[in-house]
Amino acid sequence: MKTVVITGGTDGMGAALARHYLRQGNQVTVVGRSRAKFDALVTALTAEGVPSIAERAHFIGADLSLVADSEAVVQQLKKRHERIDVLILAASFIRQKRHLTDEGHEASWVLFFISKYLFVTGLADRLAASTRPVILNTSVPGTKVNAIDFDDVESIEAFTFARSNARQRRANELLGILATRNPKVSYLTWGPSRLVRTSFAGDVGPVMKYASTLLGPLIGQEPDKAVQPLIALIADPPGGRTAYRGSKRVRLNEGPDDNHDLDRLAASVGNVNADK
Repeated sequence: MKTVVITGGTDGMGAALARHYLRQGNQVTVVGRSRAKFDALVTALTAEGVPSIAERAHFIGADLSLVADSEAVVQQLKKRHERIDVLILAASFIRQKRHLTDEGHEASWVLFFISKYLFVTGLADRLAASTRPVILNTSVPGTKVNAIDFDDVESIEAFTFARSNARQRRANELLGILATRNPKVSYLTWGPSRLVRTSFAGDVGPVMKYASTLLGPLIGQEPDKAVQPLIALIADPPGGRTAYRGSKRVRLNEGPDDNHDLDRLAASVGNVNADK
């Protein structure tokens, strides 16, 4: 039996992965904002006849765009699990505009990078206790090596959705360098090969919302189908730091300053904690 932790596990691909691993008889802890969606997932699996769901399915409620919530979840996970075999970082909430949280930080930067940094570093010992640990980060790979403005990581001076998205994606590729300093860890940055049908949680404008509503049902994959390449990769991880679109391996962009840039990212997270 594996121990699987999934952020964003109540909807879309995260929920599809939660269903898969629960059907396979694993311990699954889902981190999300909606207890109701988690309960509906558990009820549906119970109706299918999946055994011992109540003993194996766990929920932690949190808003991972808040640093305090992310840190609290890490502590709860450490108390609950002596070992984590699979850590899936799939929480998502799309914002087209810059949004400041009650903590005073840019919401997308915290959700899509800082929370993931805190999970990867805070749970490192639990992952190290696994024979073959896997970290799966649903951050689409393939952005430019200079995508991060280290003087303005929270986009105070110049925010655009495209620039914010590229910044997060590059940061998550660099996070893999830190994760794989433990040579047992497989760290995968992964994006779907094409559009996936989801409820599209986010605060977006009418054009993006209309496009998602229109195109999703027409050309989007069902989440359960979209995650099949992920399931295969997690079952037989390639080792080290890799990137995929669907089932196709893609090249990671590597720059001469990657390790220095990772140190600068770590310092930026430390500054966020110091500000609390």
